[in-house]
Amino acid sequence: MFARLFLALTEYGWFRRLAWKPIYQFLAKKFSFADWHFMNYGYAPLDGSNIMELKEEDELNRFSIQLYHHLATQTEIAGKDVLEVGSGRGGGSSYIMRYLKPNSMTGMDLASNAVNFSNNTHKVEGLRYITGNAESIPLPDNNFDVVVNVESCHAYGSVPNFLKEVKRVLRPGGWFVCTDMRDKTRIDMLEGQMKDSGMNLVRTINVSPNVVKAIELEEAIKVKRIDDKIPPKYRNMFKEFAGVKGSAIHTGVRDGNLVYKHFVMQKV
Repeated sequence: MFARLFLALTEYGWFRRLAWKPIYQFLAKKFSFADWHFMNYGYAPLDGSNIMELKEEDELNRFSIQLYHHLATQTEIAGKDVLEVGSGRGGGSSYIMRYLKPNSMTGMDLASNAVNFSNNTHKVEGLRYITGNAESIPLPDNNFDVVVNVESCHAYGSVPNFLKEVKRVLRPGGWFVCTDMRDKTRIDMLEGQMKDSGMNLVRTINVSPNVVKAIELEEAIKVKRIDDKIPPKYRNMFKEFAGVKGSAIHTGVRDGNLVYKHFVMQKV
């Protein structure tokens, strides 16, 4: 009953603004495991290959990293100034800085606990994390070449306000790469909001099958980490949140009730 009520209320922008910040603050403070760096559902090529060679310390997070890699490499990153909005526990921004070699990398998140965790955990030259609201980004106009957004904009009170801010902080010709999921109606609404943003929607990529495959391939690792690290009273909640096999996320994307897409946009 509570879960259904929560999902119903998330249809309202005011409730998303109210609810998600304390949830992510709680997760970052309560579960500050040093090796928990990602909060996305992952990506796996359908042919069974790996996208890239990873350092040994990054193998545990391969599928989450592959999602960032597949999205971020839709445009040129090397030598650019990059902003990630909704950087969470910082692993994605750290990966981009270490592997794709931008000039600078800024991760921004609404949850200050997550920002503190990221700054303490990911110490890489040229990388910083700041606290900020996606609907009012605390950074100058025309400041970045690329903005990245991963599984985050579903939690924003107003996606059009967010897109307006993305356009403002991008330099002319800059790129916005975004990935998220919605049900069939709301994924079309999201695409419409992007087309109305004043930026050019260059392409969309449906990666739902790749996400399902990643969830299924990562199942044993994910369940073991939850069972090893999470107190019993929180485990079922975490398994739903993490999207294990049989969860609402897994079955929704697998059965087509949820659609997971990449969006690639340019400020013209």
